[in-house]
Amino acid sequence: MNKKGHRRTLQKASMKNKIALAFIGLFLLALGIGTWRQVDRPSTDIAKQRSAPQQATTQSPASSVPAHYDAPPNPVSLKPTLPSEKFIGVIKDAYQAAREIPETLAQLPCYCHCDRSMGHKSLHSCFEDDHASHCAVCVGEALTAYRLQTERRLTGAQIRDRIIAQYSQQ
Repeated sequence: MNKKGHRRTLQKASMKNKIALAFIGLFLLALGIGTWRQVDRPSTDIAKQRSAPQQATTQSPASSVPAHYDAPPNPVSLKPTLPSEKFIGVIKDAYQAAREIPETLAQLPCYCHCDRSMGHKSLHSCFEDDHASHCAVCVGEALTAYRLQTERRLTGAQIRDRIIAQYSQQ
């Protein structure tokens, strides 16, 4: 390989690293911004959400907990997520997690509030298209859920309670 070809290869690798770092930076920025926001959540919201299994719980605009399924939906009823191979870095990891634990993500609210702006029914909806690839909140929640399910063996409902507790305080 000549010097010019070697230089191009290094430049391509450098660009991929810069893109990955940019995504990580955006993710961390979104998490930091989220910690400044305070949202009040009445303690009765969680009990109300658990009353209608197998249906997406849609919240009113005044509610602080976004839409989600109360119980694991039938996997056949969920749309497929985009393949993780289309992405790089943490975005790829999040899409892979969505593919591996779809029923769990369907039970989780997405705190970017895409249920209001895009009609999403749960965090799983974010991974059915490229929405999550542009959203640090979606990526962060999916990776947290995957870690809690695989490492700590928590159920979807337990993970949802932790996500709600974490994001409703921001």
